[in-house]
Amino acid sequence: MPMKRKVLLFIYGCVVVACGIGLINSTTNHAEYTIKASIQASTQDEDYVGLVAFKHYLEQHSQGRVEVQLYPSGQFCGSVPECIGNLQKGVLEIFPSTAGGTGNFFSPAQVIDLPYVFSNDEQAECVLAGPLMDEMRKQVLAQGLNLRLLGVSNTGGWRNFATTKKAVHSPQDLVGLKIRTTPADIQQELVRQLGANSTPISWAELYTALATGVVEGSKNGIQDIIGAKLEEHLKFVVLDGHSYMATLWWFSEPAWQALPSDIQQLVLEGFKIQAATANQFVKDQEANSYRLFEAAGGTIYRPSDVEKQAFIAASSQMRPWFAQRFGNDWLNLLDSAVAQCSADPAL
Repeated sequence: MPMKRKVLLFIYGCVVVACGIGLINSTTNHAEYTIKASIQASTQDEDYVGLVAFKHYLEQHSQGRVEVQLYPSGQFCGSVPECIGNLQKGVLEIFPSTAGGTGNFFSPAQVIDLPYVFSNDEQAECVLAGPLMDEMRKQVLAQGLNLRLLGVSNTGGWRNFATTKKAVHSPQDLVGLKIRTTPADIQQELVRQLGANSTPISWAELYTALATGVVEGSKNGIQDIIGAKLEEHLKFVVLDGHSYMATLWWFSEPAWQALPSDIQQLVLEGFKIQAATANQFVKDQEANSYRLFEAAGGTIYRPSDVEKQAFIAASSQMRPWFAQRFGNDWLNLLDSAVAQCSADPAL
């Protein structure tokens, strides 16, 4: 078994033990610094699994100087704007947001949600750990938002179109369907360009919206579908893979400046462990989630290369849409990063 795999399995074991004996927020008696991390997801989510690995690394390698407190399921703050506000005030240290959520306070972040940019996990991980995100970190700090980008991890695999009554094999099959999206502009625009009717609905209301026919489909990762029992209504998934489900992890800048440089370095090292653990957890769980979807009576369609190209062609105006709003600089950075990562023989 590869060493990386052994390490990740060990970390998963630590998560199970820590949850089982209630040590996730145990007090470190002599901690000089406390880092509070809040997520909206539950303890079963990859974000939480990664944070437990982060906590284990930071507390161990700081020799007890740092205590990491984890607050899943919205325990610390109930909404993304509230949590981001807590970061900016220095009340909370760590919180993640999707590209769409980040777009509420830094709109160009939506560039990583442009459709059909990434072809596989390794390429996406390479791009999202490189110069593109370094520039995003720099610009967010320059704007005085009091937020520091730690990095990016996967939060659910790949977004695909899923529908309740009609199988989708081509963009034409989406025309006229009511598809749920988040409020993010870029996700709504993609649905419109593919000929469907974009219907922004909160995650908490999606199950009922599918059950009552308010919407006829959604665009989610398979793990989110299974986790929310949406397979009870969603019966068809087309693996068009239009976007990699990235989450951006933010650290409070006031809190960051209060940390000594050696602890800052440990935080950065610990986040690399967090991202690797979360990414691997997603990969390990994704195949099982597809099996569960099929076991519940769902049908998964894998489009041919020609059919995939049809989706790409139908969404070709997404880049001009983005450029009109945010300019070409971010598109050029994205293209350069994708080209560099695609040329890497290790990928």
